[in-house]
Amino acid sequence: MTLAPETTTALRLQLLLEDGWFTVCDPSLLTPGRGVAALLPDGRQVALFTDRAGRTYAVDNRDPFTGAAVLSRGLTGTHRGRPFVASPLLKQRFDLESGRCLDDDAVGVAVYEVRAA
Repeated sequence: MTLAPETTTALRLQLLLEDGWFTVCDPSLLTPGRGVAALLPDGRQVALFTDRAGRTYAVDNRDPFTGAAVLSRGLTGTHRGRPFVASPLLKQRFDLESGRCLDDDAVGVAVYEVRAA
């Protein structure tokens, strides 16, 4: 039997938006090292990632260099101990904690606070 999301007691990932917490998905849908895109209420997209230690990150899915919504399809890794996602198009790397581009200090993406509730 399938239950509506409002009636389940499982954990859900939530993002902190300007008007409060927004439920995105079940954490079990995330695979370490792979991204998932989610649509926000205002039409923007967010890219969600989890690492092997169980930490979850959320950044804007839009690549600021190309305008394409592709960061959720990027490769993840670490640079000097910092987690990043590399855009699948031009390969710029974005810090998953700060959103800062590791290849161009003048560019970055929005980051979102994530919680499991």
